[in-house]
Amino acid sequence: MAETQDPQRQMAVDLFNYTWELLDKPGRSQEENDTMIHAAHASRFHWGKVGTALNLARGEWQISRVYSVVGRGEPALYHALRSLEICRENHIADFDLAFAYEALARASVVAGDRVSARDYYTQAEQAGSRIAEADDREYFNSELKTIEV
Repeated sequence: MAETQDPQRQMAVDLFNYTWELLDKPGRSQEENDTMIHAAHASRFHWGKVGTALNLARGEWQISRVYSVVGRGEPALYHALRSLEICRENHIADFDLAFAYEALARASVVAGDRVSARDYYTQAEQAGSRIAEADDREYFNSELKTIEV
């Protein structure tokens, strides 16, 4: 008998992926921006029911990225901090810890706090240098370079 996927888990995955589609879409409308925000939150909600700490950290990171992309600094900072807290509380390092600092740097720029942005950027660089997989490290660095501190 084939193992069936937990519907809540599948919903979390589908919403996470849909959010990425919207993030990557050029020329999103305001309605699509709103949908992207809701989809990111809905994905994180479902991960909160069925996911691991890693899923939660990534969900919070994605919400922060969405808010940064739409220019909303305060919620971007809140969710970036939550991502970092979840990483620290659960001893999650490597790729996800580096991206938590990346989110904080990006959100700080959006919020207009260049001093904090530079500090978090430096912490992101340091955490990024410790990413074990070369491909992951290269991807991380390419994303970090998109932040203008």
